[in-house]
Amino acid sequence: MKLKPDRKDEYLAFQSKLIRRACVNAVTSAAVVVGLYLFVWKQRMGDWIVWLLETFFKMKHEDAFYYYSDHFRGNKEIFFAAAVLLIFTVLLVRIFRWVTGYFSEVNQGIEALLADDEEQIQLSPEMLPFERKLNTVKRTLAERKAETALAEQRKDELVMYLAHDIRTPLTSVIGYLNLLEEEPNMPAEQRAKRVHIALEKAYRLETMINEFFEITRYNSQQITLSKETIDLYYMLVQLSDELSPVFAPRGNTVALHLAEDLTVEADPEKLARVFSNILKNAASYSYPHTEITISAEKAEHEVIIQFQNSGEDIPSEALASLFDKFYRADKSRSSDTGGTGLGLAIAKEIVTLHGGAISASSKNHVITFTISLPLAN
Repeated sequence: MKLKPDRKDEYLAFQSKLIRRACVNAVTSAAVVVGLYLFVWKQRMGDWIVWLLETFFKMKHEDAFYYYSDHFRGNKEIFFAAAVLLIFTVLLVRIFRWVTGYFSEVNQGIEALLADDEEQIQLSPEMLPFERKLNTVKRTLAERKAETALAEQRKDELVMYLAHDIRTPLTSVIGYLNLLEEEPNMPAEQRAKRVHIALEKAYRLETMINEFFEITRYNSQQITLSKETIDLYYMLVQLSDELSPVFAPRGNTVALHLAEDLTVEADPEKLARVFSNILKNAASYSYPHTEITISAEKAEHEVIIQFQNSGEDIPSEALASLFDKFYRADKSRSSDTGGTGLGLAIAKEIVTLHGGAISASSKNHVITFTISLPLAN
């Protein structure tokens, strides 16, 4: 992976500083060695030692010279070698402490990385590239931890909502079956009516369970797409006809405003599911005897499809939750009479899987659902 120019410059600056420090230490050591050579091998150090003996030990010049000759001059190679060894030892210690100081900073940064807090990791200025990386990793870990907690919370919510929503139709099925069992001599007409209600509730229960497993499959990314070129106009005409029994009780109608040759690359079954869920939602929340309008147009890189219906405005705080699982705009409608609250969530998952986006807006008693799907390459 290639570094970005600014990050690459930071690493080069760090490397340059390391090289400069190493060079300064090497030059300093070489200078000291050269200085010792001049003093020891060129006899200058002898004059300096004689002067020290005369000055601090109050020795006569002749005595100081003989003392230097007996104890220093004859062993100058040993003194020189010891001095050089001492210099290089000091150099190695300096480099070791210098490098281990950076390791110590990195170690402190790792400890701060593991700390469960929001404080930024701070290193020395030359360690800025490593500081940024550690802070990036810390943010990533915090985000993943939050995502894991959110996923766990959503899983618990799914189970809770499912248990709550299943209870109503299941209780009805059990209740009617108990009545049939307790009254074997029930009149045929009454028995048929109760069997029909129990069957409807069982179908309702089956639909809810199927939708629950479907949204679970989308969440676990177990859904694959089979894309093909779809005649968008024909699909919407067909859906409008199929859903006419849904619109009829409230007297709603559907009007199409799009080119007949408009096509899109998508999975036909899943895209039809998206449009069906939005139209059913529009039928549920539209004013009676109003028109549901569907329009579509091709933009530069996408196809934009809009569904508009007339109804009560949706509060802005509710708009953000429309595509949440088990959310119902009308809280008074239970899962037994209204939807499961999964229709729009499933629609969003399908659109996202196609690489598109879905949103909703509400203004002046007009509710608009907008879907954008990318054009095929």
